[in-house]
Amino acid sequence: MSSAHFPFSAVVGQDDLRLALLLNAVSPAVGGVLVRGEKGTAKSTAVRALSALLPAVDVVPGCRFSCAPAAPDPGCPDGPHGSGPGGARPARMVELPVGASEDRLVGALDIERALAEGVKAFEPGLLADAHRGILYVDEVNLLHDHLVDVLLDAAAMGASYVEREGVSVRHAARFLLVGTMNPEEGELRPQLLDRFGLTVEVAASREPAQRVEVVRRRLAYEDDPAGFAARWSGDENEVRARVVAARALLPQVRLGDTALLQIAATCAGFEVDGMRADIVMARTATALAAWAGRTTVLKEDVRQAALLALPHRRRRNPFDAPGLDEDKLDEILDRFPDEDPQDETEPDPDPGPGPEGPEGGPDDDGGGPDGGGGVPPQGGGAQDAQPPAQTPDPPARSPEEAPQPSAQEAGGPEQAAVRADEPFRTRMLSVPGLGEGAAGRRSRARTAHGRTTGAQRPRGQLTKLHLAATVHAAAPHQRARGRAGRGLVVRKDDLRQATREGREGNLVLFVVDASGSMAARQRMSAVKGAVLSLLLDAYQRRDKVGLVTFRGAAAELALPPTSSVDAAAVRLEKLPTGGRTPLASGLLKAHEVLRIERLRDPSRRPLLVVVTDGRATSAGALGGDPRELTTRSARLLAADGVASVVVDCESGPVRLGLAGALAADLGGPAVTLDGLRADALAGLVKDVRTAVTTSASHTTRRAA
Repeated sequence: MSSAHFPFSAVVGQDDLRLALLLNAVSPAVGGVLVRGEKGTAKSTAVRALSALLPAVDVVPGCRFSCAPAAPDPGCPDGPHGSGPGGARPARMVELPVGASEDRLVGALDIERALAEGVKAFEPGLLADAHRGILYVDEVNLLHDHLVDVLLDAAAMGASYVEREGVSVRHAARFLLVGTMNPEEGELRPQLLDRFGLTVEVAASREPAQRVEVVRRRLAYEDDPAGFAARWSGDENEVRARVVAARALLPQVRLGDTALLQIAATCAGFEVDGMRADIVMARTATALAAWAGRTTVLKEDVRQAALLALPHRRRRNPFDAPGLDEDKLDEILDRFPDEDPQDETEPDPDPGPGPEGPEGGPDDDGGGPDGGGGVPPQGGGAQDAQPPAQTPDPPARSPEEAPQPSAQEAGGPEQAAVRADEPFRTRMLSVPGLGEGAAGRRSRARTAHGRTTGAQRPRGQLTKLHLAATVHAAAPHQRARGRAGRGLVVRKDDLRQATREGREGNLVLFVVDASGSMAARQRMSAVKGAVLSLLLDAYQRRDKVGLVTFRGAAAELALPPTSSVDAAAVRLEKLPTGGRTPLASGLLKAHEVLRIERLRDPSRRPLLVVVTDGRATSAGALGGDPRELTTRSARLLAADGVASVVVDCESGPVRLGLAGALAADLGGPAVTLDGLRADALAGLVKDVRTAVTTSASHTTRRAA
């Protein structure tokens, strides 16, 4: 099969996606694109096809860092460069795999030459390859934090700095950052999110005719990729020529004072943090005018720029859906009428087909309406990004009027879901000991990236060489090994693995009591607010989360372990309450979930958070005494070494202390809802560790 990419101009619909990519092709200073959407919507197809539309790049022959002949980088590791003629090569699109190592991204010392020849040689990484091209990250939200940090530094400074193993290298790294992600798999770190100039939401079309066209074109492409590309070559050439023309026109585009006021007022009106949004909007509006063949920025350009540049910058927490209120946007822009475009260049009445035509890439199953020609589509797909309409809350009642559940109601029918209270900042809960899980920000762990704490002989394949320890191990044997030249004679037994300590992400499994005893409206709102706060903390610490609920006669896995904290928040918001309290069933369901997850991901340690008042009023399908079953279930989890915290939801003047007894059986601490707040939770992490250590000691004594 031919390696021909699916043509960009053959993509069905997805107007905003195609427009955002083309604007970056016209003006790379816009800052890249983040494409959010469900699987199978041509995200990767469109991005990979973009590289074929970019003009060729002039480079210094033989330079591994793509220096421009007219203005070579004075600090280029392959320099200094002479004044000879340059060469041209196609623009590159470099893909960064989610599981790449830091050495692969930034480059590293050539260990083989360093040890064998005694010279320091630098091997460039992906950032050097992407200079003056596109750096594409598929599933960018799953990228490890240490790689995100490197990308942030390179994007901010336009250069990559490598300081390691005695090597100090700096080279230019200016690239167009394009990322794709499925929000169901987790959100992106706010710092990296802000580095993307534009963001678009994509979704598969629900129109049967468009879906038919998608299938037809995909099948045609798979049957004959080269022939399919040839049939679209004319459209590709027209779009490519239009990109070149827009680039040439870009320096002539005038961004007037009225347009600048519209941009500033829009960013201020939507309370966007910082000034990057204003700058990105200005660059995007200028590129839109050039793409439309105009030399003056109009209100329609500012409006489209806002719809592309602001939705991802106005999110206040991970659970806010990206999007803009378009009525509010129009209201702001209407305060500033357009200037009279006296010197405006009339747009070509037939500016070319643009990125028209149905979409049908190899990973595609839908698209929007055809379009994307001369004047950019207004409104984009921002309406798709608006959060779904919320059912209004019932009228608020005073505490005296609020219905209180009686003993009969506690085992009564299901009650409607209530809204959660506002989330608050919680103190960190961590798993005791030293783990070896995926990189994150919660518990201490041995990690591939972090603070170097020592060296050891490698167990299995060597992944991170400790150079000093290796040289130290080989040095005493050089005479016996007959060393004659500069190179160090190193054998396999001399190699040492660097040991590093950092932070890991954990599996935070929430077990939430949704029974009738928790059903009072004010009380359940507070409980949901507390769990939402812990979910926000889990998002920030890069954890996986799961949600088990129990009520009536059984427990339910409401959300299997996932990296999408948003999904957990949605399930929590819709959680109904009512019925009896099968606490033992909830704990046993948690034990089952953790057992299965341990087989799937044995290195990720769990943290169990049980949210309940501790009352066990039903044995469910298990049969027997509910309290005895609860005690046995809790001790089963403690015997497996599961770190646990009980959030005590009991309220009122009379407290039974059942949640505290449950915490003792689990071997962890109990904390009240009020005590969960950051300003009231000092020492809880210490309590977790002390409780687990004490529990382990008791278990050892019983075994003895």
